[in-house]
This record gives sequence, structure tokens and C-alpha cells, in this order.
Amino acid sequence: MKTLNEILGTKYPIIQGGMANIATGEFAAACSNAGALGIIATGGIHSAEELRAEIRTAKSLTDQPFGVNLMLMNPETPAFVKVVIEEKVPVVTTGAGNPGIYMDDLKAAGVKVIPVIGAPILAKRMEQLGADAVIAEGTESGGHVGEMTTMALVPQTCDSVSIPVIAAGGIADHRSFLAARALGACGVQIGTVLLGSEECPIHENYKDAIVKAKGSDTVVTGRIAGTPVRILKNEMSREYLREEKAGADRMELEKYTLGSLRKAVKDGDTRMGSLMTGQACGLVHSIRPLKEIFAEIAGEV
Repeated sequence: MKTLNEILGTKYPIIQGGMANIATGEFAAACSNAGALGIIATGGIHSAEELRAEIRTAKSLTDQPFGVNLMLMNPETPAFVKVVIEEKVPVVTTGAGNPGIYMDDLKAAGVKVIPVIGAPILAKRMEQLGADAVIAEGTESGGHVGEMTTMALVPQTCDSVSIPVIAAGGIADHRSFLAARALGACGVQIGTVLLGSEECPIHENYKDAIVKAKGSDTVVTGRIAGTPVRILKNEMSREYLREEKAGADRMELEKYTLGSLRKAVKDGDTRMGSLMTGQACGLVHSIRPLKEIFAEIAGEV
């Protein structure tokens, strides 16, 4: 089976994760220029024209392939799909929903569709719908998470489908990259380690928190409410978990999460912001350029 870089036309078999409010057109272009597949996230985008502007920014900054992550819960997704097709974006990754209703249009336009899945049974469903590959993301990852670990999820997914499987969750260095390949993955998607890049557009306070964090410093909020999200422990997470365990409903819990990612990314609020990060934060020890991060993961340094 082809490696991910052969499938995507990139230097390295690495995809940059579609991190909401972080994965801008500029950052995606920087990742593509450094050898990975850069991804523009729609999680923090509110209109089709806003997405078009980010895509055109990326086009102006790189001649390498890049993609768009469709966060399918976003009500603007139908309009986003049209923009992706009109702008001839070559790759789409999807999350937080079923991309089935968009699959025919995207495939007809020549777009490679790669859904993120958290269980082998979902990978089989995506293969039946016509997905070109799947990203098997373990619960070690940052942001919205499933239950299965990467170590368990990836080989079971590889055994369940004939399309390529990309590993995600807990991958931040060459050792974890090799482990993912040994499990059967054709490549990897990474996010947490990129928070520690010079080019990442998050607040310096957020970067400092990632560098200082140990892998045991993350916690999952929202498990009881059915919206599990892995973040760094802070005052917000402690208050959220206390209220969640006391029986607060989703509306009551929203007062902690509404706008909390933006607080962390833009304002550098490490106390009440949502510092989304995976357990691989314990492998991020300094702020480095993207080229160095990708080269080390791929085993060039």
C-alpha cells in the first residue's frame, strides 16, 4: 500500500490536524511549505466567504497541496462544501458527523475525502460511503475525543478496511511515528506537537503552558454530558468537572466552554480558557520551527 506522502503528494507522510481557531490559511500554508499536508479548520469559521478567504490566503503562500477540515456540526457546512469544490481544494478531512451527504459531490470534483473516526465500525461505514482513507484518532489526542486508545484503534481499523489508515493521537516524535507505522498506518496526523511550533498562531501563554505540561496534566471534560474534550487542567476544567459531576446540564456547562478556546488562543487566558491538547504534550519541550518538527518525526534528524 502507498505511504501517505505518495497519496497526497507531500514530502512527509504527515497531516497537520484541523485545530479550530488555530489552523488558519496562513498556518496551513506554513505546514505545507514545511513538508506536511496543511489543513484549514472550519471549526472556528462562520461563513463561506470567510473560508474562501482563508483558502485563498493559503494559495497565495504555498504551491504545495493543502486541505480543509469540515467540522460537520457547523451549520455552514453545506456552503463550505461548495467553496471547497469551487476553490479546487484537493483534500478534505471531516469530523463531528457523517460526511455521507457530501461524499458524491466531493468525489465528483476530485476531492480526496478522509474522515476522522474513533472506532473500527465507523471506518467500515466510511469505506462503504466512498472515503479515500480514514484517520484513526485515539483518545490520547487533544480536543474532541473517543474512547479507544491509538494502540488499540489503529491495528483494529487496519484489519477492518482496505483503504489507507492514518494514525492520530499521542504522536509527537519519531518513536511514536514508527509505532504508528508498525501498527499498519500509512502515515500520521499530528496536532499537539504543532502547538509548540514557532509558526503556530496561538498566544505565547498557551505555548508556554504546553511546553511546561506533563502528559498527566490533561483531563477530559464532558464525558458525562456526552461531549468529551481533552484539555490541560486549569481552573476552568476543575469548575466544569465539579459542576458536571453535580448534575449540571449542557446549557449550564456551556457557560464554561462558550468562547473558551478563543480565550486561550487569542487572549492567552490559561486560567479560564480551553487549552486543548493531547497527552503528547509531555513530549513538547521547546518551541521549534515546523521544518524541524516534521523532519524529526519523519526520522531525518
